[in-house]
Amino acid sequence: MDDATHTFQSQRRRLQGIAYRMLGSIAEAEEVVQDAWLRWHDADRSAIANAEAWLVTTTTRMAIDRLRSAKVQREHYVGYWLPEPRLDQTPPSPEQVLERAEDLSVAFLTLLERLTPEARAAFLMREVFDADYDEVARTIGKSEAACRQLVSRAKAQLRETRPRFTVAPEAHLRVLSQFAEALTHGSFDAMKSLLSEDAELIGDGGGKVPSFGKPLLGGTRIAQLFYATRLRFKDAVQVELAVINGQWGVLRFIDGALESVQAFETDGERIVRIHVQRNPDKLRHMAMALKPV
Repeated sequence: MDDATHTFQSQRRRLQGIAYRMLGSIAEAEEVVQDAWLRWHDADRSAIANAEAWLVTTTTRMAIDRLRSAKVQREHYVGYWLPEPRLDQTPPSPEQVLERAEDLSVAFLTLLERLTPEARAAFLMREVFDADYDEVARTIGKSEAACRQLVSRAKAQLRETRPRFTVAPEAHLRVLSQFAEALTHGSFDAMKSLLSEDAELIGDGGGKVPSFGKPLLGGTRIAQLFYATRLRFKDAVQVELAVINGQWGVLRFIDGALESVQAFETDGERIVRIHVQRNPDKLRHMAMALKPV
């Protein structure tokens, strides 16, 4: 491996993290990182003083351009748009779960969709990747003052809609384990008891499979939905706990095929919100990762 390749590979994980948080899509993030590699390969590296800064700037700018185009497409998206889920193959420590849930969870990535591409980039660089404002300014091509304002406004905008509860990973996992058991046994009463009265379910079918055009509200109605699936498919339904975007969630299989990925918000005792990804296009990467080698 030559020096240029080694330098890029040492930064690939970070670049992938930036692109994925910007775009909410594994496939698009991989394309951006690949384009960054091509530009790095063709660049005059003798004129680059800081390779890491160059790679971060290039990747972020390409992600901003890609997100501008994606925003137009997502305005015409069928139903509710949710990010493509990412499977963590190795269960993280409780400390890592708490850290990743704050900046990688499905709920957090969904909130980031409210921001403009530039505000999203500035916020992520400053608040997630701990970049100095001069680095943020160089990356997105604005003054430091403008970047401070972008970040401040983004924080205020996200603060209004952040999850209502901060829950210890152990409590979150306990609630999900009980819910997964209720789903496995098809116990309607147990499902209902683990859902708050004002719980909501947000589903993304992308127009490819049936889903809801707006959130389904109410713990009873959500329990009825899960129970109906169990009645319809009986023992063909199987659920597994898995770490999704740094937080424990549920994979649901029907006849052995991945049917949905479900991310949860809890108050430590009950489930208050569920994000359900059913769009087969957004499940493809995870389904491939789950196939036995």
